[in-house]
Amino acid sequence: MQTFVTSPGFPVPHGPTLVDGGVNFALFSRHAEAVSLLLFASAATKPGAVIKLDPARNRTGDIWHILVHDLPPDLQYGYRVAGPSDPAGAGHRFAADQVLLDPYARALAGGEQWGRVPDPGNGHKRGWLRRCLLPDPAFDWEGDRPLNIPLRDLVIYELHVRGFTNHESAAVAHPGTYAGLVDKIPYLRELGVTALELMPVAEFNENELLQHNPVTGERLRNLWGYSPLAFFAPKAGYASDSRNGNQVREFKGMVKALHRAGIEVILDVVYNHTAEGGGDGPVVSFRGLDNTIYYMLEPHSRDYLNFSGCGNTLNCNHPVVRQLIMNCLRYWVTEMHVDGFRFDLASIMGRDATGRILADPPMVELIAEDPVLSRTKIIAEAWDASGLYQVGRFSASPRWAEWNGHFRDDVRAFLCDREDSVRRLATRIAGSSDLYQRSTLSPLNSINFITSHDGFTLHDLVSYNIKHNLANGEDNRDGCDHNISWNSGTEGDTTNRRILALRARRQRTFAVILFLSQGVPMLLAGDEFGRSQQGNNNAYCQDNELGWVDWSLARKNKGLLRFFRLLIALRKGHAVFRRTTFFPTSEGGGAGEIHWQSATRGKQDWSPECKTLAFLLDGRAVPGTADADFFVMLNGHRQPRTFEIPVARKGCRWLRVVDTAAPAPGDIAAEGQGVPMVSDTVEVAAMAAVVLMAAPRAGGRRPTP
Repeated sequence: MQTFVTSPGFPVPHGPTLVDGGVNFALFSRHAEAVSLLLFASAATKPGAVIKLDPARNRTGDIWHILVHDLPPDLQYGYRVAGPSDPAGAGHRFAADQVLLDPYARALAGGEQWGRVPDPGNGHKRGWLRRCLLPDPAFDWEGDRPLNIPLRDLVIYELHVRGFTNHESAAVAHPGTYAGLVDKIPYLRELGVTALELMPVAEFNENELLQHNPVTGERLRNLWGYSPLAFFAPKAGYASDSRNGNQVREFKGMVKALHRAGIEVILDVVYNHTAEGGGDGPVVSFRGLDNTIYYMLEPHSRDYLNFSGCGNTLNCNHPVVRQLIMNCLRYWVTEMHVDGFRFDLASIMGRDATGRILADPPMVELIAEDPVLSRTKIIAEAWDASGLYQVGRFSASPRWAEWNGHFRDDVRAFLCDREDSVRRLATRIAGSSDLYQRSTLSPLNSINFITSHDGFTLHDLVSYNIKHNLANGEDNRDGCDHNISWNSGTEGDTTNRRILALRARRQRTFAVILFLSQGVPMLLAGDEFGRSQQGNNNAYCQDNELGWVDWSLARKNKGLLRFFRLLIALRKGHAVFRRTTFFPTSEGGGAGEIHWQSATRGKQDWSPECKTLAFLLDGRAVPGTADADFFVMLNGHRQPRTFEIPVARKGCRWLRVVDTAAPAPGDIAAEGQGVPMVSDTVEVAAMAAVVLMAAPRAGGRRPTP
């Protein structure tokens, strides 16, 4: 056994801290009876040193701490923690024989190569053997800072780091990595997105799953990563070189490169559960450190409360857990330079230790009011797996934006030919005033989306009526059945040109509604060129071509990609689509900033049978601008409808800039290249959208407000 010089150390900050001449280790455990620090050489299977902490010397309150001098830079570490094990009694699950991860570890060893199971011969057949690293914090940021792009200018693009570039068609030097994502920055800039929302990048065990694809026999892996092991540690398997903790450096390099391109980085973070699962799950970290503190337990049986649907629920509103989460968020902002967070199943942060819903959850308020995070974007997935649905009422703070599930559902309903959908569609287009029109909120609290990683891709939304998840190995039981989709005439793949044309049209129409609505739009990676998961609406375990972005589709469907690029540019070029305040009324009249009509000029029809909607946006109504007027027509019928168009403002004429039923390139015009209207009516095809823009007549000047 190797020996090291030690000092008592200090209790704060938590985790490992590099100091002159050594490293201070500080670990919380209120109910532990003994704690040992284990030190490993980088290639060793057994610890080279086991340092037992003396409670009289190395404990302050509930913090166990020690300063170890002259540690080699490639050292790895973990803990053994002894204490009572009475799951059905007090709820403790200490396991003194397990090597535990530090909740504050900045990097992990053992998962450097994606999919490889470390040390399978030592009883770790599912890849749970990990150790903590001490990565070099030095990095030349070259003056980089978070970008602080205003919400009104945000176009969010949700992607998976591995899935985005792992397909051979991605043609990058390091597929499936942070470096591979950097290679796609020119594409992202040309598309026009201003923020990436990265699916979880905190360490997880991709080999944790037991099921196989029942058709191919393929062993399935956890691709998505909603199963965190270490909240502070970037995923080593996403790095092109993760030796000695280089995943931290590569992640920072990715952020710096994206910032140089004017693109923000928003992390999808999972603070609602951990990878330790239910009572039969592994003891990896929190369970063996202090189970009754970190997890919600049923008061009598002491079983895990499962509001996450993943076997356990993190006890977010316990002061110790709150502190862990806040320290983690601050770390990602100050040390890793990320710009924001999307909180998975965020409603769990609104529950107390017994699962009761809190009126003013401390965790939610603390995140919103933290001075370090005051300019950091915070986005809630405002529901959980136990039926708590808080969209529109997650928090009274204007700091919190929300994934607007109502926007998704109501827009889908309209383009699935559902009755009684027009009134709700209008409300969503206008910024969801029914949800966010309170004294301090605005349309920018609504993150609008049609699709996300959960559910169908946009292509599949118009190609499938039901989910096709057999490949997940769960007998098609997994995944949501509430898809609000229509296959356009036949289920799945087809060569029928009429159906294919309708599907392409509906995808473009969905995009028009998304990008021309008030609020913040979010696009799922690959939707802009027709990516499909073959009807699988829960591809969490598909680490294969089903779950990866197929870049050959960008060439095959270049017309659709062009449509998305120009549509995003249209939104970014006109402030009338990016309001920071609500319209004076949500459904017409009033101050005239938005006028609603059905197919007939000047007439509104909010009846359940109506499936046509049009609206006129007054470009003069946006403070500080003199924008153009726009008239948008939407037909949710399965047959064409003729719309009457309003008279253009004096000195202007209408130009058709979008027609989702027209073949490319006639489906959308570049700025200043619209087609002049020669009639006061427009036929809008089934499930189509037509957008008109007012422009000065030839030889005239643009009207001033």
